[in-house]
Amino acid sequence: MEHVTPRFGEGSVAQALAAQRGRLFLFVPVCLGIGIGLYFLLPVEPGRAEWLGLGSASFASAMLAYLLPVNLRPLAMGCLLIAAGAGLAGLRTHMVAAPVLDFRFYGAIEGRIVKIDRAANGHLRLTLDRPRLAGLSPARTPARVRLSLHGEQRYFDPRPGLRVMTTGHLSPPPKASEPGGFDFRRHAWFERLGAVGYTRVPVLALQDDGGAPLGVLRMQLSQALQDRMPGAAGGFAAAILTGDRSGVDTSHLDDLRNSNLAHLLAISGLHMGLLTGFVFAALRLLLALWPRVALRLPTRKIAAVAALGAGAFYLALSGANIATQRAFVMVAVMFVAVLLDRRAISLRSVAIAAVIVLVLRPEALVQAGFQMSFAATVALVAIFRALNDDGTWRERVPRWAMPVASVILCSVVAGVATAPIAAASFNRMVEYGLVANLLSVPLMGLVIMPAGVVAALLAPFGLEGVPLAVMGLAIDWILLVASFVAGLEGNLIGVVQPPRWVIPVMALGSLWLILWAAPARWLGVPVVALATLGWALAERPTLLVSDDGAVVGLMGPEGRILSRARSGAFAAESWLQADGDLASQEGAQQRGPHGPSDAVVHLRGHGLDVVHLSGQRGLAELPALCLPGRLIVTNTDLDVPPEGPCTVLSPRDLRATGAVAFRANEKGVARYDLRDTQGLRPWTGG
Repeated sequence: MEHVTPRFGEGSVAQALAAQRGRLFLFVPVCLGIGIGLYFLLPVEPGRAEWLGLGSASFASAMLAYLLPVNLRPLAMGCLLIAAGAGLAGLRTHMVAAPVLDFRFYGAIEGRIVKIDRAANGHLRLTLDRPRLAGLSPARTPARVRLSLHGEQRYFDPRPGLRVMTTGHLSPPPKASEPGGFDFRRHAWFERLGAVGYTRVPVLALQDDGGAPLGVLRMQLSQALQDRMPGAAGGFAAAILTGDRSGVDTSHLDDLRNSNLAHLLAISGLHMGLLTGFVFAALRLLLALWPRVALRLPTRKIAAVAALGAGAFYLALSGANIATQRAFVMVAVMFVAVLLDRRAISLRSVAIAAVIVLVLRPEALVQAGFQMSFAATVALVAIFRALNDDGTWRERVPRWAMPVASVILCSVVAGVATAPIAAASFNRMVEYGLVANLLSVPLMGLVIMPAGVVAALLAPFGLEGVPLAVMGLAIDWILLVASFVAGLEGNLIGVVQPPRWVIPVMALGSLWLILWAAPARWLGVPVVALATLGWALAERPTLLVSDDGAVVGLMGPEGRILSRARSGAFAAESWLQADGDLASQEGAQQRGPHGPSDAVVHLRGHGLDVVHLSGQRGLAELPALCLPGRLIVTNTDLDVPPEGPCTVLSPRDLRATGAVAFRANEKGVARYDLRDTQGLRPWTGG
């Protein structure tokens, strides 16, 4: 038999790509995301030579996409998109560049309020733009600063657009609490937030700069809702309708978090979808009741335009934060598809929305909100597409039970899809979260959001009382469910922080499983399994030292033992959270034999001998404690180095290294400094 050599482009790879024709666009956001993710993983910011090389690689990929056989062109296009993703992320990084405070500031602070929210401890928090800091030149002044309001502020009525003045403390955005941990500085960089701090003196209103009429309207509506719906329901309603979460009590917020219902407060895809969906369905129904209009006009498209307009107004009214922008892009793509007579809900629509978001805000890729939104949406679209292709599931479910079955299925699918991301981001899982969502989410779609729309339409006539009362009852039910579920024993399960590669690999494996239309899709299963195994085998550092020497934590048999009960709260809480440890800082301190106010704290285990010294009383003991092989951490700078064989970490040392981690194993003890693991990036000062 004569041997025939296949021509270039006729191999198995080309055939596999040819079989995906019509679906390859779904991989566009995946390739962009890979490029963006690689950019954020770089240890050093690319220089001019590296960017020139990337541009050359992009040009070469474009030429290959033109020269290669048709079936192989997607490979070159994939490389081009990966390069484009990295370039977009780099461009965005330098576009948002703004000064970052590089010292601790105390003095007069002036600025215009652009955002009002609450810190985790419940204090009101203001984000100010156009700030002026006493004694600081404009060239060194951050574009935005954020202040927590402590002390008495009863005579101050904050609202967006109001220029204010106070005296307070500001510091650079905090570093990661441990090597390899979450770096708030990167998040702050893209928010153009150059300093954070607090004030204990009253804030003075100077003048209303204007320029934010929707912001003023938002605060007015928020206040009106809280006046008409007193108590917790008013704060909840204001949060979901205007984006103002300052009226939500800390205790209720904790209940919502601990029952997996906190997502109901964030104006995201759920709220935007419910509101625009209700407007679309209600208007279509009203137009259908008018035969002359229904027979002559494209009522579906009219309703789509109205829903799109309602979504745009909701976006502007709520402050247009990143999550709401992302949600609006998703519903906008859906309604534009309706206007173009295309399928509104499909994986292609989700891919288009993802591309738009990644092009406009590449940094969204590394944020939990983006990951959870698109994970849930992709999973839901894929599952319902598979069920519709099967065609028999509707026959097996009674017609009257279809809405209930759909809600349950949506909750289960969305919960499973977002669970790994939520667990990795918040280091906890809620045992009865699915039950809480099944008892609460339907009310959002069937009662709360429709009642909000009806109340808005009736408000000009003074008839909003009834829909607001109905909304209040539904909100009270949700808060009751949250309180009940949060109080159940064993409801919260701590989850250890996975290695950085786990979630990206798990996401890529899941996307391959969903998007690839061939038996080879099942290769995604072992990839997901590998990531899951990597998570299960994750190990936490044996010893952690905060970047100011305020607290030390050594892993013990019951969990991490902390040297202090209150000092270094940010680092201590971050460590416990990453450990998957549900204990409080005070509880973790009580695991050791030392008292909460001891000036000298001994921590021993895993071959480590550590002493934490606090204040001058602790330093006085240093000469006697400086023994061979011992690590001594102080929260006070030393006047002179100790004379002895011990290793000392003082605040001066830690300012240079950042937080320090030690990992002990059978081979010995390895040390990791934040300075060596954070990389030299714009947000790290590199």
